[in-house]
Amino acid sequence: MSTRVNNDLKTESLQLLREYQNAPSNEVRNELVQLNIGLVRKEVHHWLHQCTESYDDLLQVGSIGLIRAIERFDMSKGNAFSSFAIPYIRGEIQHYLRDKSPSVRVPRHWLTLERQSSSIVKDLQVRLNRNPTDIEVATALNISVGEWQEIKLACRNRAPLSLDAPLQDEEEGATCLGELVPDNRYRSFQLAQEDQIRLQQALAKLEERTREILEFVFLYDLTQKETAERLGISAVTVSRRVKKGLDSLKEMMTK
Repeated sequence: MSTRVNNDLKTESLQLLREYQNAPSNEVRNELVQLNIGLVRKEVHHWLHQCTESYDDLLQVGSIGLIRAIERFDMSKGNAFSSFAIPYIRGEIQHYLRDKSPSVRVPRHWLTLERQSSSIVKDLQVRLNRNPTDIEVATALNISVGEWQEIKLACRNRAPLSLDAPLQDEEEGATCLGELVPDNRYRSFQLAQEDQIRLQQALAKLEERTREILEFVFLYDLTQKETAERLGISAVTVSRRVKKGLDSLKEMMTK
């Protein structure tokens, strides 16, 4: 019974997404939000025990991410909407938590596993002569790959993301989002309101795929490899697009 209901909801959601893509309207968008609010609820429950924010506040913030996903989803690419929407929902919640709190609480046993993973990863790198996959690390820790990915995400977001946080580029070395902000006084993830507006305006002017890649890498904290897998392109293409996008943004931000 539940399977049939889920299939009906997916069918209805796809029909509405097609309708919204052809002729955007607030009414259709709101229907899509109601149909897919379960994606937001699931993400909210994940973060609820790691912060002091209320369920309703997180639900509202996550819904903003869902709306962004609805507006940017392209049916022609053949991606599942749920897979496409989750990074937007998660990213919106993460941004909110970073702005509201200096840190996100991480369960103690997750911190223990994260510390253990350091030596495990090094051992696997030597033994395999390459960086281990998430599945290999999770197996060594005797946990599921899903839990390991959640641990990585939670630990990565314990502290606010600095604008000086480096993004490693194989050709150019390290770069950072802070280089786009001309005033060096702004050295926290929370940009001055004026710079937030300028950065959003500059992002909107980029070619769609380049903007999408930059959002996944910088705003939603996906690695270049994760971004490549999600978009069905090579990591080399992601790296080149990141460099091209940052160069374009830097030029626009410093005019």
